[in-house]
Amino acid sequence: MGDDRSPEVLYDDEELPARRLTGRVGLAVSIVAFAVAVLVLWQVFRPLARGSQYYLIIFLAGTLPLVFVAYRFRRSSRQYPSKSDWILALAALIVCLYPLNPFNGGYDAFLDRQGLLDPIDVVFGAIMLVLVIEACRRTTGWALPVVCLAFLAYAYYGGLLPQSWPIAHAGLDFAQIVDALYNSGSGFYGTPLDVAATYIVLFTIYGAVLDLSGASRFFVDLSVAAFRRSRSAAGRTAVAAGFLLGTVSGSGTATAVSVGAVTWPMLRRAGYPPEQAGGMLAAAGVGAILSPPTLGAAAFIVAEYLDVSYLTVLGWAMIPTVLYYLGILLAVEIDVRRFRVRSLSVAPVSALRLLARFGYHFSSLVLIVVLLALGESATRAVVYATLLAFLLSFLDRTSWLTSRRVFEALSAGVRGVLPVVAVCTAAGIITATTTKTGLGAQLASLLVRGAQSLFTDPTAVLAMTVVLAAVALALLGLAVPVTASFIIGWVIIGPALLALGVPAPAAAMFVFYYSVLSEVTPPTALAAVGASAITGGRTIPTMWQALKYALPAFLAPIAFVLTPAGSYLLARGSVLEVTWATAVAMLAVAALAIASGGWVLGVGPAGTVPRVSAALSGLILLYLSPPAIATGTALLLAAITWTAITRHRSSPPGMPSLARPPGGLSPSPTSPAATNSGAPSGEAAARPSAPRSSPPTSPPDERG
Repeated sequence: MGDDRSPEVLYDDEELPARRLTGRVGLAVSIVAFAVAVLVLWQVFRPLARGSQYYLIIFLAGTLPLVFVAYRFRRSSRQYPSKSDWILALAALIVCLYPLNPFNGGYDAFLDRQGLLDPIDVVFGAIMLVLVIEACRRTTGWALPVVCLAFLAYAYYGGLLPQSWPIAHAGLDFAQIVDALYNSGSGFYGTPLDVAATYIVLFTIYGAVLDLSGASRFFVDLSVAAFRRSRSAAGRTAVAAGFLLGTVSGSGTATAVSVGAVTWPMLRRAGYPPEQAGGMLAAAGVGAILSPPTLGAAAFIVAEYLDVSYLTVLGWAMIPTVLYYLGILLAVEIDVRRFRVRSLSVAPVSALRLLARFGYHFSSLVLIVVLLALGESATRAVVYATLLAFLLSFLDRTSWLTSRRVFEALSAGVRGVLPVVAVCTAAGIITATTTKTGLGAQLASLLVRGAQSLFTDPTAVLAMTVVLAAVALALLGLAVPVTASFIIGWVIIGPALLALGVPAPAAAMFVFYYSVLSEVTPPTALAAVGASAITGGRTIPTMWQALKYALPAFLAPIAFVLTPAGSYLLARGSVLEVTWATAVAMLAVAALAIASGGWVLGVGPAGTVPRVSAALSGLILLYLSPPAIATGTALLLAAITWTAITRHRSSPPGMPSLARPPGGLSPSPTSPAATNSGAPSGEAAARPSAPRSSPPTSPPDERG
């Protein structure tokens, strides 16, 4: 368990590849990142006396310059910063610290000039705006900066629009825009950056410490040991490892790549095609953003926007997480039968023995939940959990967290949060613009009016609004990262749902889940891109396979907002109400899995008619009302019955028919795609639980 490797700086999936800095430059960056980590930890127990915005100014001054050093101006092989990178880093440091400038009155005087900035204030604010957009471009690509520029153009030119248009406003001059961004609590130093600087960075540090303590390897080994006797062992192991690693990283792409590097050789030997395996890994990895206790970055923003504790958000996420992984596991079981996956023989490592020896890695995860339940703040809870993970590392000599490795973990945690800092700071442009112009309320009104133009019944209006909102969020997620997608979606779509009577928790979680869906939606599914790089499969087909795995459970959030009973899926109700709603939702996910996978477990392959019937059943069941439950159940039974009758008629007496995989999807074990493991040399061999393939003794029955 464990090794001496430094942690990968890949704890968030909203980033382009960072430079691999070494030598003096790498050491300098690590020292600055370590200093920022110390500041973050100090702020938890001894908050700076000047207030939150004062802390955010210092935090941004320590992190924004690092973006220009750690990330390239353009994609290239250059590993060291250029002169222009150093100039931009220095400029970022100066403009970030300018509000604290003692030669111009200091911090208090700067705040007093809010609404009446000096010309020099506007100049520094304008430079800050350019640097924030450039930092965002370097870490996430062009999409989000273009969106930010569009919002800026709307703020400046919106006054020129015909005043009869719903989205027209009085107009803002450049100084007013800079003031809103540079010297207010809704711009650069708004809620998104506050969340990144107080919550997210602490969880990335915790993830780095837990990874170095050997937890990541233990989670994968435990997954292998738990399912070694099953014909579905390879697929189940990948999904279980994705969930366990997701509780640490909270990152879809990082989890998919980490799990894939270890489990792809096993999946290949079992007979999974590269695209199919990549889709499974991507879907399992994206579940990391949904998995307590370290949900994705947007979950912290949910807690801040709704003014609830992070433990409350974790409670809302529990049942949807179960539904999500249920959908993936059902898809895995279906694919085992569709592709005639082979059984594997693995080393006889006992799961109980692993738990007895290394089960202490779960302790820090449990501690977070316990402390939150006792009323401790999320920031202190994760710090205490990090300290526990540090102490427990000394139970395994190969994973001791020496002073050098603690330094590496703290600096890696801060470097891992740099893309989130860039995104959250840039998101301040969007939130400030919508606040100043009232754009969010106007767009929400347009969305509702669009639905009302098609229907007059309130239920139909809500349903159409939900559909339009889901499509809008899916399209938005194609362009911007999850965190920015949620922020934009909440300020625009959130008010529309609230106006129709949807409870705030249901509306927020609906926006959150559909923002996450972008991670598996072609053509920009980052998790699928990372997984395809591991398996050697084609990228676009891998994306479609990932969407197939994730889609059944991702339709479940529609129930959050479509009916009052949907709140039961967020554990907001009595035990009986939550139980029956969960059972119905699980039945709906099973029906949707049949529709997307084309197979009825225990029966056989489903034709077009049963698949359509199952799809309708799943969608109707999600309405969670007695008539809908009765109708959906009847349609599902009809689909199963039709499949059973069809299979019985097509099978010769006494001879079960064998399922054949679709042509061209199952490569031979010696095909080039199958031999490209994508894992580092010796990765699988180093694990005592690595499986070895063995041919099945008899062809599997399609009913298996």
